[in-house]
Amino acid sequence: MGTLYVVATPIGNLEDFSYRGVRILSEVSLILCEDTRKTKILLNRYEINTKMMSYLEWNHTKRIDRILLELENSDVAVVSEAGTPAFHDPGSALVKAVVEAGHLVAPVPGPNAVASIVSVAGLPADKFIFLGFLPRKKNERRKIFEELLMNSEPIIFYESPHRIVDSLNIIQEILGDRRLVVGREMTKLYEEIYRGILSEAIKHFSKPRGEFTVLIEGNQKKPG
Repeated sequence: MGTLYVVATPIGNLEDFSYRGVRILSEVSLILCEDTRKTKILLNRYEINTKMMSYLEWNHTKRIDRILLELENSDVAVVSEAGTPAFHDPGSALVKAVVEAGHLVAPVPGPNAVASIVSVAGLPADKFIFLGFLPRKKNERRKIFEELLMNSEPIIFYESPHRIVDSLNIIQEILGDRRLVVGREMTKLYEEIYRGILSEAIKHFSKPRGEFTVLIEGNQKKPG
């Protein structure tokens, strides 16, 4: 019986791909991916010719039988658009189905935006709360941060350029002018690591571009 390899891929810089990741993607019979066009860029960079098949959470039920059949005779890999699959990316439902069918699942670790922002933050983050992508609706975003007002652990989330300023305004209104670290376009050509406080960040990113990973300092006020 084959093994499903959960392979982490670069979040930007293609040189961040591991030797093992290259080998695994070269040896498996099939690569499951979110976006075949983007994955093809990575495969071309490393001269990998393995066939691909799109796999998204919404087409899981249509793909699973084919995937399990493939695993009967060979190994299969799953990758996300960037970073680590199943870490706020498609993959967890697939892993569950493959495990229930009796196949092995093996991680091939590598790049991850959350680990990257923690490593350069310079703020205590041995424990943190990860929110993934924030909801589109303002009232839902407000509710999340109202519930986290007294939380002492840092809060990490992803945000798009279209909503980053609006989200930072909501957070400052609710949490106050806390310290934060913002990773914009991490590992890419125009990477920026911004450190400051919320009010300054709102001004700094007045014309935002790229993808954002944000770490907000937890509540530092002692109770009592």
